[in-house]
Amino acid sequence: MARKLERIASHARRGFTLIELLGVMVILGLMASVAFVSYEALVPASVLNSAVRELAATLQETRSEAIARSQPFWIEYYFEDADSHPRGYRVVTPFVGGPTGGLAMRAEDRLAQPFVPLPEGVEFREITVNGEPVSRGQVTVRFDPLGAATDHTIVLEQKQYDSVFTIEVQALTGLISFHDGVFRREPAKDADFGS
Repeated sequence: MARKLERIASHARRGFTLIELLGVMVILGLMASVAFVSYEALVPASVLNSAVRELAATLQETRSEAIARSQPFWIEYYFEDADSHPRGYRVVTPFVGGPTGGLAMRAEDRLAQPFVPLPEGVEFREITVNGEPVSRGQVTVRFDPLGAATDHTIVLEQKQYDSVFTIEVQALTGLISFHDGVFRREPAKDADFGS
């Protein structure tokens, strides 16, 4: 009986063999690589989605401010340009800066809020304003005190991952809608309204 207990005790102290340890390491390595590949697949989508959400929030807030303050507000979009701004946008208010405040009498006196750059790898493919596509320079759109806005769509693109998303701002209502891929609303035709 004592010998049997000795044998059991010696097996319990023996530990793992090198082969068993290597097998566990290989399995852990495979699990880590699968988790890393899954994470890498999610990151590109989250960068573009984050840029879309942030721009949409700015659009909605600008529309709300125009309505609440009974004044027009503007958003300026910038395509990447060697002389001017990097790609991004900013809100321009109808007010003058400084401690005195008040309404600006001239366009150049309007208070521009801080510039918001687009995330690395995300850019404007094109911005269509009143049916006319623009793909360079600066584009300015307006939000009116009654909730209307300049009719425009913003196509954001992440070239590296071939991802495209469109934000549409409807003219009459100023409402914002989202579209996966490139979206262009067809203009209304007489036949659409019946006879």
